[in-house]
Amino acid sequence: MPTLEHFMPQTVVLAVGLDSSILANRGSVWQSAGYFVTSVGSISEAIIHIRDGDFDLVLIGYSISAVSRERLAFLIRASHARTPVVCVADSSSECDSFADATIRSEPVKLLEDIGEIMAKRAKTAAAGNSVRRFET
Repeated sequence: MPTLEHFMPQTVVLAVGLDSSILANRGSVWQSAGYFVTSVGSISEAIIHIRDGDFDLVLIGYSISAVSRERLAFLIRASHARTPVVCVADSSSECDSFADATIRSEPVKLLEDIGEIMAKRAKTAAAGNSVRRFET
């Protein structure tokens, strides 16, 4: 018999990064937590998926250069204004001011932060508020 989880919408995440092993590891962690993840290893692949897909969240890894992360964030906003853009940072990375949030790459913290961002996104959408920045 199907459980309630079978009827609940799944959060769809686009993960962008250049390191395939990191993408695979993160993707496994997110999928085990119930997210549907599409991982892409280049900016050109990300652009195709953004153009053709509908994502609840886009995560951009620190392996992408700051300039490319910023350009990709602006492209996402141009076509999917309500989709949060989250940059994943390592311990030496700075926060990206153009992103809706910057989160650390530790798996447990990453899942906690994504959950908080999605909850704030839902509240913001329900209130009709156009504030984009999500604090974690």
